[in-house]
Amino acid sequence: MRAAVLHETGQEKLEVHEGVRLPETGPGKVRVRLRAASLCHSDLSAMSGVLPQPAPFVPGHEGAGEVTELGEGVAETFGLAVGDHVVICWMPPCGICPNCRRGEGNLCLSGFANMGTPGYHHDGTDIFGFSGTGTFAEESVVAAGCAVKLPDDVPFEVAALIGCGVTTGVGAAIHTAKVVPGSSVVVFGCGGVGIATIQGARVAGAAQIIAVDPVASRREWALRFGATEAVAPEGLAEVQQRLTGGEGFDYAFEVVGRSATVRAAYDATRRGGALVVVGAGAMDDMAQFNMFELFFNEKRILPSLYGGSDVLRGYRTVIDLWRAGRLDLEGMITHHVRLEGVNDAVQQMRSGEALRTVIDL
Repeated sequence: MRAAVLHETGQEKLEVHEGVRLPETGPGKVRVRLRAASLCHSDLSAMSGVLPQPAPFVPGHEGAGEVTELGEGVAETFGLAVGDHVVICWMPPCGICPNCRRGEGNLCLSGFANMGTPGYHHDGTDIFGFSGTGTFAEESVVAAGCAVKLPDDVPFEVAALIGCGVTTGVGAAIHTAKVVPGSSVVVFGCGGVGIATIQGARVAGAAQIIAVDPVASRREWALRFGATEAVAPEGLAEVQQRLTGGEGFDYAFEVVGRSATVRAAYDATRRGGALVVVGAGAMDDMAQFNMFELFFNEKRILPSLYGGSDVLRGYRTVIDLWRAGRLDLEGMITHHVRLEGVNDAVQQMRSGEALRTVIDL
């Protein structure tokens, strides 16, 4: 089969290889023919080295497809069957650890066990799949918990978005922040996850949703998906003064993953408001706050991992809102970016019959 491979961390171009082999579908494993995959910024962060990921590896952790083979015990334990449509879950909850028993399946660490085993082999070299998955391939063998059964009415392209970015962004607004109807929101970063955050804030009933992004085309998309205003970073001060009298917003979402934007989002939050950190950043990028402002301003700092809720609950929430017409996921499929090297690989993978659609967000 074919797969897009990053051979060295920091390399700018993906290479699409023929003849990539998969391991056997052993006990507790599932073989999936991928039908759609989407590109999350976390994939780019892994490629650049911001997020830890051994190379060589197949990027991609958002995807959906069909089950083609089951390992021993999978049918009985997970209720999967050949032909089932599934969404790939890059960090599946185990259901039995303390985090899962508290209903915090997004904090389950069992999925990390999947990340240390190579998932592909080519030309004498073992190749990892990003986050234990690797969806920029025509097929993949994953742990059974990574293959979550989909309702038949969910298209593969929509399901690929649900696998991470949409669940993360919508969940940050609904589950982590618990945005209150009539409140004010500012979102820093309007990529795929930022757009999902904006949609989540709109669904929750926010009256004012300000999108902040230096890229004009992203600001235009933010307005389409529910932002009431969209500004470049240098325009935020005027909007904050005009809408809040300079006090700041009830909720600020940082969807970039950098200490500088975390600081800017904190400063844009009103006293007693909430800063929600959604972006995945580097371990050596330190955000700084002084002890007096943390105490005196009483701004809540809320990290949000994978939607801030049990992952499977998050999937169900997004699917139900999409069915009800409250989330526009089809519209997000056409939100393209131009990334040298990555886009070349996307076009090559699209030309295949097995992987019909690769969505680049």
